[in-house]
Amino acid sequence: MIADFADFCLWMYTVIDDLWPQLALASRRPGPAPDCSDSELLTMALVGECMGWDQDTVLVHQWRKHLDLFPCQPSRTRFLRRREQLTPILNALRQLVLRLLDVAQERQCVIDSLPLPVVQFHLVPGCSREWASHGATFGKVPTKKQTIFGYKLHLLVTLGGVILDFELAPANISDLVIGEELLAQWCDLRVLGDKAYISAAVAQALREERRVELVTLPRKNQKQQVSQSFRRLHNGARAIIETVNAQLCEQFHLEANHAHSFVGLCTRLYTKLTAHTLCLYLQRLLGNPDFLQIKALAFAH
Repeated sequence: MIADFADFCLWMYTVIDDLWPQLALASRRPGPAPDCSDSELLTMALVGECMGWDQDTVLVHQWRKHLDLFPCQPSRTRFLRRREQLTPILNALRQLVLRLLDVAQERQCVIDSLPLPVVQFHLVPGCSREWASHGATFGKVPTKKQTIFGYKLHLLVTLGGVILDFELAPANISDLVIGEELLAQWCDLRVLGDKAYISAAVAQALREERRVELVTLPRKNQKQQVSQSFRRLHNGARAIIETVNAQLCEQFHLEANHAHSFVGLCTRLYTKLTAHTLCLYLQRLLGNPDFLQIKALAFAH
């Protein structure tokens, strides 16, 4: 059981350090080992995201208050540079934790997208060229009745709330196109999608080529309809994606972009998604009722 902030940091570090031998080959660097190990630095980055310390200055400032937990802390610039260098390791760590999660083995999933704006509208003229070179575009978000400049994060989530896979795509590309691309990497899944994923041709191709069953509710003007009980069951199961989206936005501040470059955005994105997966793993391992309560532990410490 995690009783306070120090416990949370200890458990997070223990999990990361235990898995580190499987990741170390991909993170070799010349020269002597740093005073702050990679396991410690990753722990600080991931715990910081769990606490909502998503601005670099806030992250470093908050950790300076916890020298009792991590006495050898690098300078701000060195911390950020090393975190960026460890970006590929973050996703590899997330993949390792997924193998340990029993609920990650579910074959029933939900697919959806989440808007990820990178620049506010009044700043687009001065910043659009750099972001556009990495695929950022204007795109509509029908559910929020807004237009953003940036990307959409497409998520494949199990009914247990575990993020199995994701893809970052320009905001103007339809959910169906990216959804087909994302699901083509998987086999033997039953995936629930909303009306944005309606396509008989795509559903048939996924079923025949990948044994992936893409299930959507028909539009009101379609001839073939489903029963009200099936509709309620479908919508009830899909509610998990709303829960995960809320966790990513409210706890991890996913939609609040503080990155000044595409590389920085990817680093933050990998950190947030890996932190989410690790919190779910600790929740299953230790029986904590809700990992979102972790944020309050720092203030009780």
